[in-house]
Amino acid sequence: MVLKSKRFQIIDELRRNHPLAWLLKIGEVSKAGYYKWRGSRSKMSIRMEEDVTIKGHILAIHKLHPYYGYKRMTRALSREGIIVVNHKRVRRLMRELGIKSVIRKKRPFYGRRGSVVFPNVLNRECYAENRFEKLVTDITYVRVGDNFAYLSAVLDLYNNEIVAWKISERNDLELVLDTLKQLKGKPFTEKALIHSDQGFNIQPRLMRNK
Repeated sequence: MVLKSKRFQIIDELRRNHPLAWLLKIGEVSKAGYYKWRGSRSKMSIRMEEDVTIKGHILAIHKLHPYYGYKRMTRALSREGIIVVNHKRVRRLMRELGIKSVIRKKRPFYGRRGSVVFPNVLNRECYAENRFEKLVTDITYVRVGDNFAYLSAVLDLYNNEIVAWKISERNDLELVLDTLKQLKGKPFTEKALIHSDQGFNIQPRLMRNK
């Protein structure tokens, strides 16, 4: 026996070429039931479109604030004037995107010492005289249909060429390392450096160990 929802779907696809009353009779469903199904499906489509929009905002906020959990993310969305959304929905969407808040480790306080773990060697000096002398890396997100994927890329400042890239469904350390592995065997100069924004998923210390 074909499920009623499936029969409604078949009727909806065939009604452009066949009389609706005839299709309802064959499908053994009522006209009221069919229109109720269509109404609920329209609401579902609207909700799915809203989810896609909210996911885009969540990804943008997460890139700036990787330490936000679903509660702080909900408040951030509210401040941006996004449609009213409760924390349960935000938690579900973050789970679908594979986003988890990063727990910040407590570090000892030494007076007025800065919190930067690695010095900013590049210091905005973006000019490079040779290939593979100065490279920068970052992660962004791209929309793929109704979903999102993370794009990790490495750019050579000598000619603005993308020399390595990787796409993944998850924004994690594995994505970064898989991208950097593509640089193996490249003609790096003696004082070559790879600069990142020192975000939660790119630790120069780990890159050195690789």
